[in-house]
Amino acid sequence: MSSSAEQRREGTCSALSAQLLAAHCLRELSNYQRGEPSTDTYGLELLHRATIQGDQEAWTWLQHCFSGVVRGWLHHHPSREAAYRLESEEHYVAQAFERFWQAITLTQQVEFRTLAAALQYLHASLNGAILDTLRAYSRPREVSLPGPGDPGEPEVEDKTDSSEVWEILKALLPNEHEQRLAYLLFHCGLGPREIVRFCPQEFRGIREVYRLRRNILERLLRKTDQLALAVPSARADVKEKSHVASADRD
Repeated sequence: MSSSAEQRREGTCSALSAQLLAAHCLRELSNYQRGEPSTDTYGLELLHRATIQGDQEAWTWLQHCFSGVVRGWLHHHPSREAAYRLESEEHYVAQAFERFWQAITLTQQVEFRTLAAALQYLHASLNGAILDTLRAYSRPREVSLPGPGDPGEPEVEDKTDSSEVWEILKALLPNEHEQRLAYLLFHCGLGPREIVRFCPQEFRGIREVYRLRRNILERLLRKTDQLALAVPSARADVKEKSHVASADRD
């Protein structure tokens, strides 16, 4: 297609409502999944409105378009049986979209240039939601017993707010490439091989991921005291995440 024709098509997209864009996007997704020739103009316009412009209606229609794809991935996930015993399908779909949104807003990612790239991020977000849920249920829960005169039953120890910790991590990791890897490792719960598989356009290979992860962990461990002063319980949280990431070779 010539550049002038492409420009006319993009101009037409910008004039469409979010609902009409979604209808065209569904057809694009259908063709893409069948391996047939397709464009991604409408899907990218919907993504642009939802993520860059912050259009809530576009975000709602975007979830409508992509939710079927996410459910398909979930149905074929190797840990689906264990995942379904812990949470509902709706929970994992919602978590996938929440993580997808955070991957764009918290790490200030550039706008997607292809529909395939957006789907890779969404797939990684779903995997992170599943892995985090499985790990959360398998990890022994820490409780704090009430002191003398304290009312009530034992309560689960409060966890550090993830967005607050992430802001601190960004300050400790000024390199955007390392920030992105830290997000995928610690927030999405992905292993190095999963990161290379889902984000091949960002990381050259497994060796690069291991090298960067080692640098990140060394820097975080040196700054544990700073984290603990900034956020209560962050010391144990960073050490736990560092231990999990070091042991994870998947």
